[in-house]
Amino acid sequence: MTATAETPAVAEAIETAKVSSHLHPEGSFDVDAHVVPTGREEIWRFTPLKRLRGLHADAALDGTTVGAEFDAPEGVVVERIAADSERRGSSGFVPRDRIAVRAWHGAATAYAVTVPKETVLDQPVVIDLTGTSVEGASATHVVVTAEAHSKATVVFRYAGSATLADLAEFVVGDGAQLTVVNIDDWADDAVRAGTRHAQVGRDAEFRHVDVTFGGDVVRHDTTAEYAGPGGSVEMLGLYFADEGQHIEHRLFVDHTAPHTKSHVVYKGALQGEGAHTVWVGNVLIRKVAEGIETYEENRNLVLTDGCQADSVPNLEIETGEIEGAGHASATGRFDDEQLFYLRSRGVAEDEARRLVVHGFFNDLIRKINVPQIEEKLVATVEAELAKNVLKGLD
Repeated sequence: MTATAETPAVAEAIETAKVSSHLHPEGSFDVDAHVVPTGREEIWRFTPLKRLRGLHADAALDGTTVGAEFDAPEGVVVERIAADSERRGSSGFVPRDRIAVRAWHGAATAYAVTVPKETVLDQPVVIDLTGTSVEGASATHVVVTAEAHSKATVVFRYAGSATLADLAEFVVGDGAQLTVVNIDDWADDAVRAGTRHAQVGRDAEFRHVDVTFGGDVVRHDTTAEYAGPGGSVEMLGLYFADEGQHIEHRLFVDHTAPHTKSHVVYKGALQGEGAHTVWVGNVLIRKVAEGIETYEENRNLVLTDGCQADSVPNLEIETGEIEGAGHASATGRFDDEQLFYLRSRGVAEDEARRLVVHGFFNDLIRKINVPQIEEKLVATVEAELAKNVLKGLD
């Protein structure tokens, strides 16, 4: 008999039991189950808690300064949903930290975006969330569902001034292909703590592109799990931290099914006194996850003195029956040999520095496959470079 989604053979190939991990504590929808962090906890040790404006503690999440606008192609359903809607949590999401659980209960605005079964979009769904003030912390929640065998791109654009705790869930149906592009282009005074969770169906593909510029403190926690064999997850990230800015990305891919794949590549640049970036990547390969492939990579380019880049890759492996697993991490300054090569051929020093940085990011930008987004990112990188690095290293 051929195994199907209904037979024990496939049902037994999904493992969602609790797994003890110091990087991913047990989740709960009870706010009191998540103590106010002190900074000594593993998941908070890099985060400047005093700059979160109480998002991690007890700040009221009743602000109304973040507005949402949707531009969706024909056929896509966008609707506001109630706090008790069954679609909230449909990705299997369970809050694993205090900010996430407070956002779950405090979100005054919750939306559902649905791409119907077998629908193929030729234009992206664009969601703009714009803040007008840092006064009054806000919380939002969006659930994106790509039904079976659909294909879509969803672009989130965050801008303005805000103090925001937000949730985003992604449900990728069997055989579906969903690309999500998240762009943080905040004003310098913004604080955002974002939590994103994806559930990837059988033979489905999920791509998440994380682009972070601007803001005072931006912390992202992005997780993915599988609802059936054959699923694929790709996470790409690009970030640029300036003077005094803190950008933190925490990622967790939970291989809950066999013959699944994950590929994570994040690249960041830092410039200016006190610029700080954090990347923590973790992949859990469960006992049932035989035949999987996974690789995670983080690269950081330090452009000036006074910066700090923390990079922590992790693998937790419970079975040896895998196709491959690995990780890489590197942090360094400009490559002197590259600069020498360019200058020896008549390229001015400022132009040589610009070319090296664009080359560092270019291959990642080209993987996004959304031309208008790629062009915007190239221009944004150029604008960031003009702030400091083109004036030369300190």
